Amino acid sequence: MKPWPQISKGSALFLILACGLASALHAQDKPRIAVFSGPTATIQNNEPLITSNKAREQYGLPTLKDPWGHVLVDTPRPQRLAAPVTVYIEMFTAHPLESDVKELYAPPDGYVDAQGRFSKQRTHADDKPVYAVVLKPEDGLYALPYMGRQADGSAWDGVATHPGAPFSQSRQTFVPNASRIFEEIERNGGGVAAKADYDFYRAAPAGGYTKGLPAALRTDVGTGDIPPEKLGVDFFSYGPYQASQTRPIMAKVVNVVQAAMASGKYAGGIWLEGSPTIEDTIYWLNLMIDTPLPIAGNAAQRDRGKVSPDGDNNILNSIDYILSKVWAGEDGRNRLGTVLIQDEVIFSSREVQKGDARPGGYEATGGFGGILGTMTGPQITFVPTRKNTYRSEVRVTALPTEVEGVIRENGALKTVMVRIKNDRGELIGSAIPKVSIVKGDLWYDDAADGPPADEKGIKGNIEMLLEKYPLAGIVGEGLAPYSSMSASMEKALEQAPLCGIPVVKTARGNAHGFVTVNPRNLYIEGNNLTATKARLLLTAAIMKYGALPRAADPDQPTAAELDAIRKKIGLYQAIFQTH
Repeated sequence: MKPWPQISKGSALFLILACGLASALHAQDKPRIAVFSGPTATIQNNEPLITSNKAREQYGLPTLKDPWGHVLVDTPRPQRLAAPVTVYIEMFTAHPLESDVKELYAPPDGYVDAQGRFSKQRTHADDKPVYAVVLKPEDGLYALPYMGRQADGSAWDGVATHPGAPFSQSRQTFVPNASRIFEEIERNGGGVAAKADYDFYRAAPAGGYTKGLPAALRTDVGTGDIPPEKLGVDFFSYGPYQASQTRPIMAKVVNVVQAAMASGKYAGGIWLEGSPTIEDTIYWLNLMIDTPLPIAGNAAQRDRGKVSPDGDNNILNSIDYILSKVWAGEDGRNRLGTVLIQDEVIFSSREVQKGDARPGGYEATGGFGGILGTMTGPQITFVPTRKNTYRSEVRVTALPTEVEGVIRENGALKTVMVRIKNDRGELIGSAIPKVSIVKGDLWYDDAADGPPADEKGIKGNIEMLLEKYPLAGIVGEGLAPYSSMSASMEKALEQAPLCGIPVVKTARGNAHGFVTVNPRNLYIEGNNLTATKARLLLTAAIMKYGALPRAADPDQPTAAELDAIRKKIGLYQAIFQTH
């Protein structure tokens, strides 16, 4: 049986009697929200479980003390009871001023004397009035002392058995899906169960089942047993056992989210991910997912278990945002695209960027909007004009099944067909284009006629892409407003489009202006996108349009070849002007 059934199971059904009719009518279904677990997610991370002083006293271990020798107060952790237990709660201890108006309260259930014995009647003036309550396993999580110890009987004082221990000898701090997080939020007064039902998806989770998991114990959407999972392949964490997500996972993320949002089950979706990378993934979903429903992203700057974890409130804000329908236009469809909701601010996924590792550390880039509204209300103050989700021209359902790519074989460039989607319309992970970023500057060349051959990094980048990746691109970050680089860099980079590799030029930093479009050059201008956001849009656009038409001799292109390249670049440029 799955825990927390009121959240993970089906919609509530109510019986209504109206107008004296004997028949019952189905009430409107309770909203259901899809919750997707993404990688390296602090919002789904916990402070390490530390053996409590209760356990240390019970098993004869040294107690935890502060630097002055005082025994520390235990931090209880949410856990489940194995059997019912009766506890006695001292009256008037929930608030310092309860006893100030004790005449307003019903009498206690009984009294506990100095020896801890309970009786219905007071037997001594020092007896404490108490409530007697039976706590049951089915109640869910309760905050209790953590009693766990290591296999050798010693206390847990950190993540691993000892500093430098291999991952196989360490405990994970990331949860495998968000169901446990929602259960804890509910227990802590979040009220999520009263708002909606939830399904939990492990799109690219931060925690994994290294020993596998029987189907009967699953709390996520899926069928069958979960086989043993591997760090860096099936789940992706940070910290001492860092394993970043790989490029093919971009396809899996799209396939999981697209299938869920197209299922007709949900009022919207919530994407949970690490704070440095969610700005990119939520924009990727903005471009790729074909849905008229809202998708909100959330991250956190503080682990769970710290004082005031900010992630819980961000999740609650996303639930309220989805249910409020402030995102809906007159036609009922989402007019805002995917958004990031952090610290009660609603950011456009295209413009949002992490500026600092603290609550309130996100900012809007580009200088022209980016903040769509506030969760006070909630209220929407600006509506983006860029194409997104169901209006995106690079959404997964609008991509062709295959496109042309370019690869070098036996020293010669060759045009090949690359399959983008399988027969079910899902993205193929191996087809996700490889897009690299190069950064340029002025005050760099030795002389005005700096030779492009000196740019070994750019040249090596182009060669690597041609040798291994038939679908590839480059983002060149230069100076605003023309994305200028040094002369040698510009000349070296021009070889890429002549070989079929599209190049986007962006301005460095969070430029407030737009890169000027120059139809005479061989580049796509990146509008006011940051380099990382331009990389994602170029990745999607390559899967729509494929490689550029290459020159037979990249060192001596003909006028007709240059015209063909510029014509194809025009298609790319239209995407960058509108997305």
